[in-house]
Amino acid sequence: MSGNPFYRLAPFIQEYIYNHQWTELRAVQVEACQVVFESDAHLLLAAGTASGKTEAAFLPVITLLHENPPSSIGALYIGPLKALINDQFMRLSDLLAEAHLPAWHWHGDVSQSHKNKMLKNPRGILQITPESLESMLINRSTGILRLFADLRFIVIDEVHAFMGTDRGGQILCQLERLTRMIGHQPRRIGLSATLGDYAKAEKWLSSGTERAVITPIVQGGQQKIRLAVEHFYQDEVQEEKEAANLYEPEGQREHQPEQQSDKVSKQGIPPFDQYIFEQSKNKKCLIFTNNREQAEYTVATLRQLAESKRMPDVYHVHHGSISAPLREAAEKAMKESPEPCVTAATITLELGIDLGYLERIIQLETPFSVSSFVQRLGRSGRRGTPSEMWFVCKEDQGANDLLPNRIPWSLLQAIAIIQLYLEERWIEPVSSKDYPFSLLYHQTMSTLAAMGELIPSALAQRVLTLSPFKNISSEDFRQLLLYLIEIDHIEQTEERGLLVGLTGEQVVRNFRFYSVFPDNEEFAVRDESKEVGSILSPPPQGERFALAGRTWEVMEIDLKRKTVYAKQVKGKVRTVWNGGGGSIHSKILQRMKRVLEEDITYSYLQPGAVKRLCEARDLARETGILKTNILPLGGNSYCLVPWLGTVAYRTLERCLRYGGAEMFEIRNVGGLSPYFITFSTKSGSKIDHNSLLKRIIAGASDTEQLMQEDEAPQLEKYDEFIPPSLLRKAFRHDHLDLHEVKFALDFEKTGQIV
Repeated sequence: MSGNPFYRLAPFIQEYIYNHQWTELRAVQVEACQVVFESDAHLLLAAGTASGKTEAAFLPVITLLHENPPSSIGALYIGPLKALINDQFMRLSDLLAEAHLPAWHWHGDVSQSHKNKMLKNPRGILQITPESLESMLINRSTGILRLFADLRFIVIDEVHAFMGTDRGGQILCQLERLTRMIGHQPRRIGLSATLGDYAKAEKWLSSGTERAVITPIVQGGQQKIRLAVEHFYQDEVQEEKEAANLYEPEGQREHQPEQQSDKVSKQGIPPFDQYIFEQSKNKKCLIFTNNREQAEYTVATLRQLAESKRMPDVYHVHHGSISAPLREAAEKAMKESPEPCVTAATITLELGIDLGYLERIIQLETPFSVSSFVQRLGRSGRRGTPSEMWFVCKEDQGANDLLPNRIPWSLLQAIAIIQLYLEERWIEPVSSKDYPFSLLYHQTMSTLAAMGELIPSALAQRVLTLSPFKNISSEDFRQLLLYLIEIDHIEQTEERGLLVGLTGEQVVRNFRFYSVFPDNEEFAVRDESKEVGSILSPPPQGERFALAGRTWEVMEIDLKRKTVYAKQVKGKVRTVWNGGGGSIHSKILQRMKRVLEEDITYSYLQPGAVKRLCEARDLARETGILKTNILPLGGNSYCLVPWLGTVAYRTLERCLRYGGAEMFEIRNVGGLSPYFITFSTKSGSKIDHNSLLKRIIAGASDTEQLMQEDEAPQLEKYDEFIPPSLLRKAFRHDHLDLHEVKFALDFEKTGQIV
């Protein structure tokens, strides 16, 4: 190949590059071309956001497909989100216009007519979600060979979002099942902007194959970034009172008395809300929240503020419960509108999708990981300008004056995440599960639904040999099958074959079976003929709820069709959705401790954050929280601040709950994960701070001791169908880490966790 890979690309791609006025191929694109053209290996492209990874993967792939057209689908693209697939579909369709290679997208929002065209003539590139691919493997198993017989490449976008999850395990199972059906191993290309451990990512990408993985080292300049962190106090009761009457047009607002609470501005607007409004006003701005409720409430608040100032409504909401047309309208407005536009979103806009030129990212509270911070930061700064992100943290003031509630955990976490990235470019490594029994149930039932009757040994050969199940024994699988026969999810024939049972049929034939992540059956919400979105549990007729950043009144509920008919009304209410949690790495907690120990005023801190951090550091020095992990709260109550991540925190909390109850008569164990644990002891008992943790943790020789005798936690989607003994095994190995707790505890010194 010539020294410049540009000349190896297909002529129509060269013309596409000229027409789009690219001055040169980017570094990641040069490296990708060399690997794809000059080797037979898998390829892992790990480069920053907006670095051109998608084009890096597809430019050489499309060239090879153009030079030697496949007789079936030639390349399969798997993406985590419908929005990302829609975005990539438009980008690929433009690139393929002259290639005589069609691009297809396939997910729940794509029309059946589009899918039928692909089925009739399967060629080119297919872009699909894991759930739609699962449906294809089950319902079109006899046609898989015709669809994918000549499949050459599999592109997996945002691999960091899949690794370590059941959804990622599902993809590996699907690819291995597909490979067995077509009789050869297509090359895999993984894309990601946020990988903390390349070796683990390479191992994941190559699972179940015999090819090596090449990860090019991409040299490039560091993206300039602008950061700001501000802090506010809040008073929920006061804010709810103000919300009812403070957002009227300014000319109609009644005269406000001069004596006002510090918690609201002179206009009667809580400073937190006013700050978000001012920082997003007249900008292309994306506001990230950690849950749907916060996204809804934020946009409702901003809309009311804009209305009170007679400003235009430029606000959108984007999350999984918003209807497809409204999500697409938000994406189009952010990408194409020349006017200011503000969208509040959850993870649905965190990954991949190009929203064009965004002036600012606002993060409410703090993300759970450095990885998420980097992804969200990368949504801006895509037109040669610096990436810009403003953290806005708030704290409930005066609700509880106990010591642990006086620490600004969200502010400390925001600073720690920023510092870990700025100082080390550190990103969390991904841990895989040893015992994904929920996924094992899913793939067992999926295989039986696709293949029909199989004898147990044949079923085990097809399922238990899939790479995500390498640690699961034949005896574990036998125990699962016996249990599924007992609960009628599997039926055993007289010839000892296994089939999907009557009860299992109800699970497998529901479209929700295609996903492995927990979801809830929600009620569709309609405004006359227009679908707005969905909610988990509708309020009674006449009551109100929030959706799409607006307030709705329930007019009618159709239980049979699971549909709520509603009309839009004035006002602001909260609607609660499940989810929104996340696991926090121990390194973040340890960096939070260092934030309190340091005497540094970080340049990105705004006045409120500077003041609050100084207060927190003074409090830490006064109380000794940095020198000892256990502090008295008064009486026989204590607080333990371990500075450990979610998994280790959970383990330590159970050590106190079970081991501590016997040794020190510890009870009333509570707290806020992963920041602090509260507990009390028998009245009058004395606690030796130097030995309590050492003795409790040393007494826990096995995680079996940290569970109740009949405890079988159901954490994943299909855990309700798993034998309790297997659930216990999975929880002990995958959700507790006694080794990390013992390693973190300095046994030679004072019992302080370091």
